Amino acid sequence: MHVPTMAELMVAGENPEILFWVGCAGSFDQRAQRITKAFVTILDKVGMKYAILGKEEMCTGDPARRAGNEFMFQMMAYQNIQVLNGYGIKKIVTACPHCFNILGNEYPQLGGTYEVIHHATFLQGLIDAGRIVMKENGTYKGRKITYHDSCYLGRANNIYEAPRKVLEALDAELVEMKRCKSNGLCCGAGGAQMFKEEEKGTVRINIERSNEALATGATIIAAACPFCNTMLTDGVKNREKEEDVAIMDLAELVLASMN
Repeated sequence: MHVPTMAELMVAGENPEILFWVGCAGSFDQRAQRITKAFVTILDKVGMKYAILGKEEMCTGDPARRAGNEFMFQMMAYQNIQVLNGYGIKKIVTACPHCFNILGNEYPQLGGTYEVIHHATFLQGLIDAGRIVMKENGTYKGRKITYHDSCYLGRANNIYEAPRKVLEALDAELVEMKRCKSNGLCCGAGGAQMFKEEEKGTVRINIERSNEALATGATIIAAACPFCNTMLTDGVKNREKEEDVAIMDLAELVLASMN
């Protein structure tokens, strides 16, 4: 795949419609790399002019700030803002709710103000505009799918409908967990919890959440966050259900269903 970088476009004197912010998970985590590839393939298919920062992209600093290292967060953020402002970036799309939240809500205080869109909202926009057209008898037609609300997408930014509208476009049967939308349960990764040992308790959060998803009888658990994807995958493996239930990102589901 050839994915254009901002540096390449600048040399050619061109500007992208959007900057795709890949994020650490989407760059380095093998599972999340498949989500990145799926999203980029969709952008190519619809003829979207986009670019990434490539090696100029640093971690947003979200895990550092959540873990209490404000100094490291600000160092990373200022470096990113310098690069983004240097390229005159106005519109950013990302497949990670953590990147989405911090770029959109916390970077402006440090001088980085951009229009930041999560890929769930972006995909819904492309479907509504008719740029993404689904196959007549789609891959997931009639399949039972449950959707897990990411904390940073749902409660933090009130985005509940966009991912569900994307799933409705697949012609699948959407079955909700008991705890969903504003009452959804965290997968256990947020607030830098993914990178530390859990506190003492009787059950791991990701296992409790995975059990709720499995109880719906869905064969696909849809997520819109690479961290949620990892935690739910571990939870499903814990129940030895990985052969029966797939954990998939919205971008992967859309790509498999579009013309």
